[in-house]
Amino acid sequence: MLNYRTIIRILGVILVTEGVFMWLAIPVSLIFGENDKLQFLLSGAITISAGMLAYLPVRRTNLQVNRRDGYVIVTGAWILFSLFGTLPFLLTRSIPNFTDAFFETISGFTTTGASILNNIEELSHAVLFWRSLIQWLGGMGIILLTLLLLPFLGIGGMQLFSAEVPSPTPDKLHPHVKDTAKRLWFIYLIFTLAETLLLWAGEMGLFDAICHSLTTMATGGYSTKQASIAYWNSPYIHYVITGFMFLAGTNFTLAYFGMHGQFRKIWENEEFKWYLGFIGGFTVLVTLGLFFTGGGGLEPAFRNAIFHVISIITTTGYATADYLTWAPWLIVLIFTLMFFGGSAGSTGGGPKIMRIVVMLKNSTQELKRMIHPNAVIPVRLNKMAVEEPVVTSVLAFMAFYGIIAVFSMVVMSILGNDLNTSVGAVAATLGNIGPGIGKVGPALNFSEIHVAGKWYLSFLMLVGRLELFTVLVLFSPMFWRR
Repeated sequence: MLNYRTIIRILGVILVTEGVFMWLAIPVSLIFGENDKLQFLLSGAITISAGMLAYLPVRRTNLQVNRRDGYVIVTGAWILFSLFGTLPFLLTRSIPNFTDAFFETISGFTTTGASILNNIEELSHAVLFWRSLIQWLGGMGIILLTLLLLPFLGIGGMQLFSAEVPSPTPDKLHPHVKDTAKRLWFIYLIFTLAETLLLWAGEMGLFDAICHSLTTMATGGYSTKQASIAYWNSPYIHYVITGFMFLAGTNFTLAYFGMHGQFRKIWENEEFKWYLGFIGGFTVLVTLGLFFTGGGGLEPAFRNAIFHVISIITTTGYATADYLTWAPWLIVLIFTLMFFGGSAGSTGGGPKIMRIVVMLKNSTQELKRMIHPNAVIPVRLNKMAVEEPVVTSVLAFMAFYGIIAVFSMVVMSILGNDLNTSVGAVAATLGNIGPGIGKVGPALNFSEIHVAGKWYLSFLMLVGRLELFTVLVLFSPMFWRR
């Protein structure tokens, strides 16, 4: 059965944490002499108060978190963070409509990057910073942040780690989840600082460099400019962001090995090889397509190709050009990438490279089994046999992903969207990518989507970010039985 007091206690701590982060925008408002300091102060105070009201009555609860509790806590945390995260947008009147504010906020926390804003440059620096910060928090994971706090509450955190990171191989860098969280957050912070300095060294101001570093490492894609990265016509800026998008889409365990000089472990990792292979193959195809159809030089074609290939495959969603103006077959290639995702253990969304590889290998092995029906032919990854339950879980995930995608496209069509927009909106939100195709392409946004459509797409963002099962299991009657 569910430990409701423990669930409430942890969610209270999570809300207090969010309130504290809201106050980080106050110094930004002071530095730029803007008049939204009180709104952020009030937003943080309301959020912290709500968290304390939840926490104090059950503060003496000392129960362990079981697997069911983990699913409820993780899903509840993302919903609560998104609900209270709307306060700065609402109180500053940056986004006065609650539906739009919630859509923008859950898109931020789930690192989707789908926006309803048509006036990004008109927002205050504090609001732009908060918009970037929510993606950075969501990138490494709200629960992973909370794992650092759980030991002080006397609560174990493995159930939360498993619920929020349900990929085929949620690698731990240390036997204790708290120490794993510390290492992952340290790497995340180092990469964010490094990108900030490199962007600042180029043609980007310090504030923009900070905001884009926060959203790049989160593979979120929120920009401080309406034109996204196309605002900076600088090859240096484009290549720096490309490099860090690549790192953000890589398993952070490999980054840890790299920092400790264990490069052999990186190259022996089969998922990483496939990740490189997919990026390399699609980049070559798109480069050749742009070079022969775009009329530009080879370097701009290569830069645009590798930028957008990595942006889409890692689900970051930045853009330096409107890819919907490219040749139709290039648009199909970009759209195909929306169903890949980053590596397991990265901040990227989507199905993940690991699942794509397992599915492809199992399909080829099935052909061999048809020829040799009595042979035992396991799926191998990194020279090790993948256990049958893992293969079954991957196939179930991909089946659910496809069913949800098709059903959702029908829903969006019923709500009055054309076919391209329906397909693009679902692919972009379920895969946590941001821009799609049709009327939600990189040059446009989701502002014209019907209100009901925005709420449905918000649900898809949550389901996609928590990799389907963590949310869907809550809709099972069996889950709520004793």
